[in-house]
Parts: sequence; C-alpha cells; structure tokens
Amino acid sequence: MKRVFLFILTNLGVLLVLSATLRILGIDRFLSAQGLNLPMLLAFSAVVGFAGALISLLMSKPMAKWSTGAQVIDPNAPRGQTEAWLVGTVHQLADRAGIGRPEVAIYEGAPNAFATGAFKNKALVAVSTGLLENMNEEEVTAVLGHEIAHVANGDMVTLALIQGVVNTFVVFLARVVGYVVDRTVLRNERSENNGGTGIGYFVTVMVCEIVFGLVASIIVAWFSRQREFRADAGSAQLLGSSQPMIRALSRLGGLQAGELPKSFESSGIAGSNGLIALFASHPSIETRIAALQGKTA
Repeated sequence: MKRVFLFILTNLGVLLVLSATLRILGIDRFLSAQGLNLPMLLAFSAVVGFAGALISLLMSKPMAKWSTGAQVIDPNAPRGQTEAWLVGTVHQLADRAGIGRPEVAIYEGAPNAFATGAFKNKALVAVSTGLLENMNEEEVTAVLGHEIAHVANGDMVTLALIQGVVNTFVVFLARVVGYVVDRTVLRNERSENNGGTGIGYFVTVMVCEIVFGLVASIIVAWFSRQREFRADAGSAQLLGSSQPMIRALSRLGGLQAGELPKSFESSGIAGSNGLIALFASHPSIETRIAALQGKTA
C-alpha cells in the first residue's frame, strides 16, 4: 500500500508543481486570454508533458546509481569470483540479445534487480546483494535475462514516451475543463470582460489534474505490467527454457522483495501486489508464473 501511495503521490506532485509554476509565470493566463487556442494549448501541453518524462529518462542511470548506492563493476578488474561471473553472464546475455554490453552494478539491499538507461546500447543492469545471496546461479541468470530483455525491448524509452503522452493529455484536458468551468459554470466576470481567468479556473485545473493524474497512473501501470510479461518471455527465450525464470519467480515469491526508489520500481524484477491492483507496476508472481507455464512447450 505504501508503494502505491508514493507512486501516485509522486506523479501528482510533478503535475501540481508544473501547474503552479505555469500559473506564477502567467502562461496559463496568456493561453486563456487567447480564447484558449486549442492547437496552441495542445503543443504547449506536449512540451510540458514530455519534458519531465524525457529528462527523467536521460538522468535515469546516474539517478539509479545515486539513489541505490549501486557500485559499478570494472569489467577489466572484477573484485572476486562473484563479480567476474556476474559481469560475464550479463555480457553473454547482452550478446545473445544483440545489444551493447551494459554496465553491471551491485547494491546493498533485499532481493531485487533493475535495468535502466536512455539508450539500448548504454544501459545499466544492477542486482542487489540479497538477490545474489538467496538465489542460485541459474535463478540469478534468469533474472538477469529478464533485465536484459527489458533493455532489448526498449522498455525504458517506451514507458517514458507513454508517460509523456498521458501527461500531455492530463495538462491539456485539465485546462480545457478549467476554462469551461470558469467561463460558463462560474460565469467569471473578469474572464468575460478582460479575457483573463479567475480563481475558478485555477482551482478546477488543480482538481482535474489530480483526478486525471490518477487515471494516467492506471494507464501507465497497465503498460508496465504488460512489459513484465514480455521481459519474462524474453528471459525464457535467451535461456532456451522458461523453467529457470519460473524457478526464480517462485523463489522470489517466498522472499521479502526489496523496495526500489519510485523512479526505478517499474524497472525492477519484483513489485508489490498492493491492495490497489490497478496501480501495481508488476503483475503478481502467480500470474507471471502462470503466463510462463502457458508458453512452456
């Protein structure tokens, strides 16, 4: 439940901060003074909607390293057999997937792993110490295959673009509704006489962004769950069998999965089922295993 709450709060917070900034800068007033030119508003909404998503994508690797404390392994000088095996395995899987060899990192924490990065050939794959300590080599390899599949499928970029699209419509629709409410329902005199907007517009936009932001979060979470199924299938294809991934998921289902920062939770191997399934970034372990078993020859 905590994961779900923070996920929703983060998305809504970004939109509300952007709205307040636009209001202070007078951009909203300018748009409404023009009679709310819809093509101009749509273009403006796209810039705002995609800006945050693309900036987050470009900063994903350094932010991941900083927020998790992940230490990148020097492939030419691994410290110990575990690091050497980990780097070698990731590189082998990347070669099979036809992508550039990603950076490999380890971070302290309960069982989890994630992949991130704006570019397919310059990604980062990180695993926790808890994962390495609680899974055997076959299971860890399956998890690494899952993360490599995310990179090969371009999932980080896809999710950022989806987030940008839904953010665009949240910004756009909230201002259209705010304009209509301010001009027709509240019949704001300042709006009618001076081409400006009153408090009704500002309040309505804020409320609509909260409501539409919740709907947007559901849409993004749905896409995130679909890509988890594809990454599981991708791991099975890279390893030549779905059994290692099934065993890894079964093992993970019996462990206490480690939490990732909100920005990278959708890129991890484990996620919370939560009480609000619509907002979950990952399907349940049972559902993922069932999907893999259905593909088993």
